[in-house]
Amino acid sequence: MSEQAPIDADAALARIAHGARVIDVRSLAGRSVTGSLDGATVVAKDAVAEFAATANLDDELVVYCGTTAGSGPVVDWLSDNGFTNVAHVEGGFEALKNAGAAVAPAEGVN
Repeated sequence: MSEQAPIDADAALARIAHGARVIDVRSLAGRSVTGSLDGATVVAKDAVAEFAATANLDDELVVYCGTTAGSGPVVDWLSDNGFTNVAHVEGGFEALKNAGAAVAPAEGVN
C-alpha cells in the first residue's frame, strides 16, 4: 500500500480552483454540524470503490475528512487502484474552511 503525503489547505484550494474534483469522506454526523465545501461530492468511506467505478483514473481529486487519519486511507486506496492525481488535505475540513474555502451549510441533515 502506498502512503500519500497530505498537502496543505492553500495547495488544495489552488488545485480546486484549477478544476480538481473535491471529495468529502466525512461522516454524516460530521457534515451535519459543519456543512461541506461548495461543490464537494460526498463519498462514504465504505463506498469508495463505487465512486471509483464512476471516475476516470486521471481525474484530479482532492479528498478531505475531519483529519488525515480519515482521508489518508481513502487516498491510499485510490492510488493503489490506479488513480494518478489524488491528494488529501492536512488538517481536513477545518483547514480548508480556515483557508477561505466556500462552505455550504448542512441542509436537511440533523
